[in-house]
This record gives sequence, structure tokens and C-alpha cells, in this order.
Amino acid sequence: MKRIHVAGVIAIMCLGCAGLADAAEAVAGKATLDNLQAAFNGESNAKAKYEAFAAKADEEGYKSVAALFRAASQSEGIHAKKHAAVITKLGAEPKAEIGKPEVKGTKENLEAALAGETHEKETMYPGFIKQATAEKNKAAVRTFRGAMMAEVEHAKLYKQALAELDAWKAAGKEFMVCQICGYTALSNPALVKCPVCSAPKTKFTMVK
Repeated sequence: MKRIHVAGVIAIMCLGCAGLADAAEAVAGKATLDNLQAAFNGESNAKAKYEAFAAKADEEGYKSVAALFRAASQSEGIHAKKHAAVITKLGAEPKAEIGKPEVKGTKENLEAALAGETHEKETMYPGFIKQATAEKNKAAVRTFRGAMMAEVEHAKLYKQALAELDAWKAAGKEFMVCQICGYTALSNPALVKCPVCSAPKTKFTMVK
């Protein structure tokens, strides 16, 4: 009888340990889900913000800057959709609260955009990727990494536009946006496939 009692206690303890492990896993999984929701909300707002910035740039006569903002807006929309797909796969509903963008002059808008992209590529997405990697959520890692690599290019383009602002008044600059991952670059005839997701050139949309 004593052996049966001990075995029963051990079994109960094991069940308790399993329950604690499941609970810990659920809490950990929620961290990445929360990060996905934050990223979805952020990208959805960035899409709306860059659309507003593009309209302001057009109004002020910065035609090539307007094209850049339109390309970036399209890219952010692609990121939002990819984040939303992973959220849905995890059994949750993608949620975003779109605020009214703060629109200033084109120079100030470029500075704000550069600051936002710099935060995402250097702080936000690296942190999200680290968390998702720890939780072995490969789908989340992929969507975070794809967005981060696009933000790196956005930051470069915003920095270039700020440095050459007068030259970016004229129309003429065209941008390529990968419709699979959102990678964005100045028009480049030599580009054969996306350097981020390897999608063929046919999957790119030209924005001007």
C-alpha cells in the first residue's frame, strides 16, 4: 500500500509539473503574440502616416520624396498583412488602432520617419526576433526579420532624401517594392530577385 501511495504522489507531482510547464509555455507564447499585435498596429499606423506624408510632399513640390513615402507606405502595408497572417495562425484576431498622423513640413516628416525606422531596425524588431526565437516561433521570426530588413532600407532612403532634399524636389525617382516581403529600393534594372525573400523581379511593383 505504501508503494502505491508513493507512486500516486509522484504521479500527481508529475502532472503538476506538466501543468506548470504548459502554463509557462502559454505565458511565453503570449509574449510573441503581444509583439505581433504591437508590430501589426505599428505597421498599420506607419502605412497611414506615410500616405499622409506623401500627400504633404506632393503639396510642397517634393515629388521624389512623395514617391518614396508612397513606396514605404505600400511596404508597411505588406508587413502588416504578414504579421496579421501569423496572428491569425496563432488563433488570435489582428487588432490595430489607427491614429491621426502628425503631419509637418516634408523635412520634418522625413526626420520623423527616419527616427521611427531607426527605432524599429535597431531596437524593436531585434527584440521581437530574440523573443520569438526563444519561443521557437519560426513564423514570427520570419515576419519580424523580413520587416526589419525592409526598415533598414527605408532608413537609408530617408537619410539620403534628407541629405539631398533639394535634388529630390523633381519627379523622376522610382522605387521598387517587393510584394512578397515589402523590401524597398530605388529602381535598379540589374536587380533580378529580392535580396530578402528571393522573390523574382516580376513580384516587384514600381512606385513613382
